[in-house]
Formats: sequence, C-alpha cells, structure tokens
Amino acid sequence: MGTVGTALLELRSAQKSAKGVSLYSRFVNRPVGRCLAAVSHGLGLTPNQVTLVSAAFSFAAIAAVMVGEPSWGLGFAVWLGLFLGFAFDSADGQLARLRGGGSPAGEWLDHVVDCAKITALHAAVLIAFYRHPEHFGATDESWLLVPLGFQWAAVVTFFGGLLTEKLKPRPAPGSPAAAPSTLRAVALLPVDHGIFCLVFLLLGAGTGFRWAYTVLACFSVLFLAAFLMKWFRELNAVPR
Repeated sequence: MGTVGTALLELRSAQKSAKGVSLYSRFVNRPVGRCLAAVSHGLGLTPNQVTLVSAAFSFAAIAAVMVGEPSWGLGFAVWLGLFLGFAFDSADGQLARLRGGGSPAGEWLDHVVDCAKITALHAAVLIAFYRHPEHFGATDESWLLVPLGFQWAAVVTFFGGLLTEKLKPRPAPGSPAAAPSTLRAVALLPVDHGIFCLVFLLLGAGTGFRWAYTVLACFSVLFLAAFLMKWFRELNAVPR
C-alpha cells in the first residue's frame, strides 16, 4: 500500500494540462485513472499492459452490445465495461509519466486501440439497431444511418485532433500551461466519451436509447464542424 500511496502523491503533480478537457474527464475520468495507475504501478504493470486491460474492458462491452439482448441489466454491464475501459485509457498515460515518460510504441498502441474502439462501438450500435428494430423503434432502415454518421464524425474528430496536435508547434520548454476555461469544459460535455458511455444505461429503454444516441450524434457532427474550422485557423496561422 505504501507503493500505491506514494505513486498517488507523485501522480498528483504529474498531470497533463486541463485545457481543452471536459468537466467529466477532468473531475471523474482522470482521478479514477490516477487511482488505477497507482494500483497498476504497485502491481508492476507496464503502460502497454494497462492499455491492453483498457482494450479488454472496452471490447467486451462492445461485443455485449452486438450479441446481447437489450435490457437494463445489459445496459449497466456495457456502461461499466466502457467506464472502466475509459478509465484505464487514462491510467496508461499517467503510469507512463510516473515511470519517466512513454515510448513511441506505447503511444502508437494507445491511439490504435482508441481508433478501433471508436469505430467498433458505433458499428455495434448499428448491429443492435438491425437485430432489434422493434425494441429500439428503428423499423425504418433509415435509422441505421445514425450510427454510420456518428461513426464518421467521431473518426474524423479523432484523426483531425490527433493530426492537429502533431502539426502545431510545441510550446517552449518551461512555458506556463494555459489556464483551463470552465465554460469550455462544460461546453465539451456532449462530446466527452465518458458522457457518451452513460447513454448505454438506457439500452433497456429502447426508443429512449435511440433518441439519446441520436442527440449525441447531432452534437458530434456540430462540434466536428466547429473543431475543423478552429484547427484549420490555428494551423493556417503557423509560419511556413
């Protein structure tokens, strides 16, 4: 326990900037991930192993959406798997910083798992709509376009954000981190993965799940348009 407690203390002073992070990620996912990182450190796990644990929880939940019968119990199990997968996704990076920094291979693995999770999760919802149209009130096949559109927006947002960070000039070493904006942190809640995971608690509600999922899909598309304009302006301002 001493090792875990010491790790927690060290991790509190080794957190990434809260700039551009939603309230959920800042006050729920990162703190939970910090505890998981400390426990993982005490168990002697590597960041890559923690990434694989994250993938195991996430993909087990995704498989349950695809093959399970929609119910309140299944919805809770899916949410729990996604919640833990997201928390371990935060833990792997925190564990890497605790151990002195990550590796290119570790960063690559983390991003590949994230991309696979995003695409598979929306594909799972599409399959659920197709297999149980009466339960979700999706007898009109046009509803199958919703998870396709959500998947498209999520993948483009993920890739666009990742590429923007790679192309933007890095701040000078020792530069103070920009202060996080509470208004921005609240505004980002509709497109936070943790908030999205909560929707699966409504799997037993049928049409309630479909409408909640559709609302978040609309937010995802709207935010994508805003992000693309913002990212292009930032990169266009970078000197040649």
